[in-house]
Amino acid sequence: MKIIDGISRMQTMVKIIKKEGKSIGFVPTMGYLHDGHASLARSARAHTDVVVMSIFVNPLQFGPSEDFNRYPRDFARDEDIARRAGVDIIFYPKKEEMYPARYCTYVDVEGLASGLCGASRPGHFRGVTTVVAKLFLIVKPDMAYFGQKDAQQAIVIKRMVEDLNMGIDVKILPIVREKDGLAMSSRNVYLSKVERADAAVLYESLKKAGEMIEGGERDPKKVINAMSDMIKTKPSMRVDYISIVEAKTLKEVDAISGEVLAALAVFAGNTRLVDNVILKA
Repeated sequence: MKIIDGISRMQTMVKIIKKEGKSIGFVPTMGYLHDGHASLARSARAHTDVVVMSIFVNPLQFGPSEDFNRYPRDFARDEDIARRAGVDIIFYPKKEEMYPARYCTYVDVEGLASGLCGASRPGHFRGVTTVVAKLFLIVKPDMAYFGQKDAQQAIVIKRMVEDLNMGIDVKILPIVREKDGLAMSSRNVYLSKVERADAAVLYESLKKAGEMIEGGERDPKKVINAMSDMIKTKPSMRVDYISIVEAKTLKEVDAISGEVLAALAVFAGNTRLVDNVILKA
C-alpha cells in the first residue's frame, strides 16, 4: 500500500493508473476509520482495479464552534485498517495544499443542502461539496463510495456529480451498525458509557417509525412525535431534529406515501449523532 501526501504526486500516480487502463475506486474519509469505512473499501476492491482512500479532516465543513481541532486522528490505526480492507493508495493531503493562501473557489448545491443537517449546520455542505469536488478532480475515480449514514451528504454529492457532468458512478452502501443498532461513526469515541448506552435509542426510534408506517400510520407528525418521546426517555439525549422527507428530493411530506427517509440528529451530551432509515409506505 502506498501513502501519498502531495497533490501533484497523486495526480501523477492517477495518470499512470489510467495509462495502464485500470479503473479507480475512491473512498473519501476524514480518517479515524471503522468498519463502515472498511466496508466501502472492500466494495471498491471487489469492483475496481485500484482502490484509493483519502484521509483528510476538512476544515471547511466544520462550524466555528464545532470539533475540528479535537476530531479524532490516528493515522497508524487508519493505515492498518485500510491495508486490511484492501486499499492500494492512501491519499493524505495537507490542509495548506488543499486550501492555499487566497483560496476562493467553492461548490454549492442549492436546495438539497438547505434542510435537515444543512439547517442545523450552515455552510457544512458547501464545505463537503467543495472538498469532494477537489478530491474527484485530483483522483479522477471511475467509482466513488459513500455510506448511507450521511444520507443527505450522499444525495447532495450525487446531484453535484450529475449537474457538473463528472462522469463518476457514486455508490451508496448500507449503514454498518454496532450490535445494539448504533450507526458506526468516528465520533462515537466521544461518548461516555452512559451516553453510549443511551445512544442505542436512536435506531430503536427509527425502527419504531418503520413499525408505525408499516402499521398504516401516514401522519408524519405522529411518527415524529413518537420517535421524539422515545428518545427523550434517555436523559443524555437531546434532539436536534427529526424529519420525514421524500427519499430522493429531501422535501418534507404532509402525508407519508411511497419511499421516505426518516432522518434524525441527536446530541448525546455534546456529541452530535445522525442516523436514518429509508421506509416505504
